[in-house]
Amino acid sequence: MAAAGGGGRSCFVLGASGETGRALLRELLARRAFARVTLIGRRRLSLGEAEAAVEQAVVDFERLGEHAAAFQGHDVGFCCLGTTRAKAGADGFVRVDRDYVAQAAELARAGGCKHFVLQSSRGANAQSSFLYLRVKGEVENLVQAVGFDHCTILRPAVLLCKRQESRPMEWIARQFLGAVAWVFPTANSVPVETVARAMVACVLQPGEKKVKVLENGAIHELGKAVPQQGT
Repeated sequence: MAAAGGGGRSCFVLGASGETGRALLRELLARRAFARVTLIGRRRLSLGEAEAAVEQAVVDFERLGEHAAAFQGHDVGFCCLGTTRAKAGADGFVRVDRDYVAQAAELARAGGCKHFVLQSSRGANAQSSFLYLRVKGEVENLVQAVGFDHCTILRPAVLLCKRQESRPMEWIARQFLGAVAWVFPTANSVPVETVARAMVACVLQPGEKKVKVLENGAIHELGKAVPQQGT
């Protein structure tokens, strides 16, 4: 079932099972920004009451080209897809964070997507000696090269969230950064809810630039409040 409202526009979300992806889905449904919201992932998600408001397309990312239909007919694509080196290994991290995302962007553009919104990372740089930042920089370049009418790249610093997975050291670090955020709210961290609001806001007010890169401070600013649709 499609979500009501949204002026007939359609969007898809990659990575809806992650912290930012879940926050983004809540924001999209709360704002009724799109008439149709499709989650594209490797498995169906249990969403409770929200399940009736979205469509879900299950794909095999290793054979993503066989799932081109899932990417057709969307005006906007949101990408929060990603893993970690610790979870997937170096090769797996590169495959998910770069290769899957780049191929999805190509399929989205071929399917008619006009605006692609990518969650990247602060410090992303294709020339970096650090694997994480290098891969993030590489995927930014690949997505930009696809040729969307609009491409927005968000580079958040450390994401503040209540992660479902149990990661004790990460939890301690986030508690510390959460305290720091009270004093320096835009310096080294950003709540996932703020990132989600910024992702929606940049689509509702895209501006004239073909490619826009939002660093952490700009994400905080844009994510403060999303103007009401139609205003």
